[in-house]
Amino acid sequence: MSATSNVPSRRLAAGSAGVNPHAPSTLLPLPFIITGLLAWVGGIAAVVIRPAMLATYHYNQYVISVTHLLVLGWICTVVMGAMYQLVPVALETRLYSERLARWQFALHVVGFSGMVWMFWTWNLKHVGHFGTVLTVGVGLFVYNLVRTLLRVRRWNVVSSAVACALGWISLAVLAGLAIVVGKCSYDADVTLSPANPVGPLLRGLRAAAALPAHFDAISAMHAHAHLGSIGLFLMLMVGISYKLVPMFTLSEVQSPRRAGASLVLLNAGLAGSFVAILLQSRLKPVFAAVVIAGLALYGCEMAAILRARKRRVLDWGVKQFLAAMALLAPLSLLALLLSWPTLPLTTLTGQFENLYGFLGLLGVISLGIGGMLYKIIPFLIWYRAYSQQVGRCKVPALADLYSPRLQAAGFWIYLAGLAVTSVGIVLGNAIIVRCGATVLGLSLATQAINVITMLGHLFRPAARPLPASPGPLATVTQPI
Repeated sequence: MSATSNVPSRRLAAGSAGVNPHAPSTLLPLPFIITGLLAWVGGIAAVVIRPAMLATYHYNQYVISVTHLLVLGWICTVVMGAMYQLVPVALETRLYSERLARWQFALHVVGFSGMVWMFWTWNLKHVGHFGTVLTVGVGLFVYNLVRTLLRVRRWNVVSSAVACALGWISLAVLAGLAIVVGKCSYDADVTLSPANPVGPLLRGLRAAAALPAHFDAISAMHAHAHLGSIGLFLMLMVGISYKLVPMFTLSEVQSPRRAGASLVLLNAGLAGSFVAILLQSRLKPVFAAVVIAGLALYGCEMAAILRARKRRVLDWGVKQFLAAMALLAPLSLLALLLSWPTLPLTTLTGQFENLYGFLGLLGVISLGIGGMLYKIIPFLIWYRAYSQQVGRCKVPALADLYSPRLQAAGFWIYLAGLAVTSVGIVLGNAIIVRCGATVLGLSLATQAINVITMLGHLFRPAARPLPASPGPLATVTQPI
């Protein structure tokens, strides 16, 4: 893409990248993304240090702690930061409040950090306290995006997916808080005392504690996990990809009805699955099949989008995202197996449950988000460092901000790590799990090197003077 040098640089940069000029500051998502990446590294390091957590049944304090580090610290943090940038861009509107987003970031970091530490030491009362802080942060996040969605003039499949995800994350957080509170005890005299300034809150928590006590603890935990993993993360990956994949491949959604139907089935299947898992109903495989049908429609639409694309060569970021979504096929088969009503809980089926959670979080979701970060981070940094230099200096292209070869190597190394760790989980072998997690760590090292390289452009921009031009109509090539 080229543009004449006398076009205003900010408008040129925004137009060439296809970005809404009303998007929030490019520095807003970066603290979320960097914090999330650090939590991802911390989660993998914890598995390397204590591999037995994946080689044994998952209902123990260390698995729960690391799971929340990965879910809340890595995935949720990055998703929140990315949504603050992508939702206004995708829906062509303005974020309601950047200041509110920064307050939410602080509450979120305090909340998830305290929860992870308290889970590790199994101090559930303090888990509830930090969980309350996190819940306030999530409330600000949901409020901010709801107010943003209310500005959208024309709704589509992307805005619908975002709205559904906001509803599911609200339910997931409240369900998790209720489960934790249900395992705590509060002194009735202290709770009911009028002099206690937090008495109303404690009384509310005690009332909430009565609800999860009616359900099996494992079933409640699994139902809560599905609300977050499918309702928030998978819903957003499906919905946002209907905007981003066409954007990055120069294509468009081929069947809006098929795209919309995929979201309807995902929502219906998740709602039914949540109730069925919670009640240990024999209808679990039925609702799992509904979710899988929604994913099948999504896969058909993605295939149609890719067939119609004008950009024939896919970059590694898109390839990684598509590979992550392809992992939904074996994961769906595993979900059907584990949802079978008469399946006995044996050592092997327990390890299959571990594998299901591992492939869901570190396979589909983490691999997909990691691929999209190679599209999001370079643009944020390029726009911040070089957008006002366009037409005045020779600026690098997006792909020049990092090493695509290192990115490709990290992708294949990550797939190898997933495979090795999966074998170790099924066999219940801690040594193989540690080897696989170490390979995953090597992959994260390649991504860390690339991210550090990209961040370096904020402090030492690589813009160079334009070569001498023979006339006023010289052009400068812009990255897209």
